Amino acid sequence: MYKVFFKDRAIFLGDKAESMNFPYMVYLWTEGDNLEAIVSDFDHDENKESLFFAAADVEALFSEFKNQFKYIEAAGGLVFNQENEILAIHRLGKWDLPKGKVENGETIDEAALREVEEECGISNLQVDEELESTYHTYWMNNSWILKRSYWFKMSYSGNEKLVPQTEEDIEDVSWIPTNKLDEFRANTYASILEVIKEIA
Repeated sequence: MYKVFFKDRAIFLGDKAESMNFPYMVYLWTEGDNLEAIVSDFDHDENKESLFFAAADVEALFSEFKNQFKYIEAAGGLVFNQENEILAIHRLGKWDLPKGKVENGETIDEAALREVEEECGISNLQVDEELESTYHTYWMNNSWILKRSYWFKMSYSGNEKLVPQTEEDIEDVSWIPTNKLDEFRANTYASILEVIKEIA
């Protein structure tokens, strides 16, 4: 099943069995159906909390869904230090995790490492495991973007000074104890809450 965030709201795409217990509006999709009007209406009507597209072929459904957007891929890290703190950035008034666009010729994990290093000013990170990807949408330069963010759990054992990448509008970089994430959770994005939901 796919979950795509529209700010704090979401569209789910899955099979008919997954839609059975869904409490909101469910659309049954068959190949050839155009999703544009329904997706556009959901984007504009913020009273709709979520909806579910169900189909026999979920991959074909998601392919049709992607056609409504310019699709880009990013990669980033949920980074832990030896004190079990996580690496967080503060950008444009919100807490976030370091991530950025995958460049041509890079593997996904290479992009994730590079972005963490560039945005936070540290090096010698270790990739431990790949986490679930997140999907979110936004408007930029009159284009409707669907971004897939690949996430990796990483570990860091150094003690370099954190340096925010100010040219990417990052105002601050901090290590936050995992038992003191209330402020982070209260002022971050719904998609980022998905990444950290397993943390105490």
